[in-house]
Amino acid sequence: MTATDDLDLSACLDFAVDLALDAGAVLRAYFGGSLMVETKSSEIDPVTDADRASEALILERLRHHFPDHAILAEESGHQEGTHFTWLVDPLDGTVNFAHGLPHYAVSIALYRGRTGLVGVIYEPERDELFWAVRGRGAWLRRRRERRLYRLHVSDARRLRESIIATGFHYLRETLDRNNIAEFSEIVMRAQGIRRAGSAALDLAYVAAGRLDGYWEYYMSPWDIGAGGLIVQEAGGILRTVEGEAWDPWQTSTVASGPALMPLFLEALRRAREA
Repeated sequence: MTATDDLDLSACLDFAVDLALDAGAVLRAYFGGSLMVETKSSEIDPVTDADRASEALILERLRHHFPDHAILAEESGHQEGTHFTWLVDPLDGTVNFAHGLPHYAVSIALYRGRTGLVGVIYEPERDELFWAVRGRGAWLRRRRERRLYRLHVSDARRLRESIIATGFHYLRETLDRNNIAEFSEIVMRAQGIRRAGSAALDLAYVAAGRLDGYWEYYMSPWDIGAGGLIVQEAGGILRTVEGEAWDPWQTSTVASGPALMPLFLEALRRAREA
């Protein structure tokens, strides 16, 4: 396959699905066993040999099948290519994984510039596969079942009836926007807040209507590229915390259904200005 403007997105989806499933099998083989754990940006930012093994598998196949495409991967950084870019998180939820908490995922997305084309998130422990192709909706498949589930964001209209997810950056001790004020505001207004430790799955769950909203600062494109497209294709809205147009390279992300978004953004604004 080559990087052309008439790229076969169905074939790209099939490829990304197979890749995510195989990378998930690698992670399952490591999960619960003895891990080699190092740290990156801070002492609370781990990377394991499972992250690296999963990424090595993904990168080898991407380079073989799409040699002209750019790749932006969590552990390997950026590799130059055409205007098509693969965003790769080989293990989203590394802290959970390293502690034996079964909530983690593989996230793979294909973008053309800042526009999402294909997004796949695979959660190995629940065996749930979320995916979307631009203009074709968002879907969930449990591999043991034959049916597909079309995803739709929730129709929540009030924060008081909403479960909202968020997270905190590894460098939160030194960042001006450490999300504490925003958390304090939302926790008093929402039905509940969840901090589950995987941005990819937070977004997938917003798309599935399991969560009503999600916000976070300072995420990387590989964390949110696939999930962002899945939310959009499930009828959701994505903005920055300031309410501006979103893409995975922005410094903040807010996701919800259309009805909730204005109230969500207003609550976040109050927190920033308090």
